[in-house]
Amino acid sequence: MDRISALRNLEEVLAAFEAGETDLAGLERDVRGVLRTYATEFEGELAAFRVRAPDAAAGAVVMATGAQDARERVRELFDVSGAEVAVERVTDVGSGE
Repeated sequence: MDRISALRNLEEVLAAFEAGETDLAGLERDVRGVLRTYATEFEGELAAFRVRAPDAAAGAVVMATGAQDARERVRELFDVSGAEVAVERVTDVGSGE
């Protein structure tokens, strides 16, 4: 999914919310789905990586050029410089929750 498609899909889910066709929980679920699809289908030099450890960052998804770059981004973003960081490439659009 490219950026324009993602923005169009977000516009559609916002319009459905404004029209009363979905509630806030549905809107959040749909927005999350659009963003996850965009991130996991991102075409470019970056890929999505889900953090498995440390606990302070577990479940977060970062965009990086590779696993080592992802670990470095996690250390910077979550201020866990001394921690062992485990990441895995995101290949599906599932929630990961």
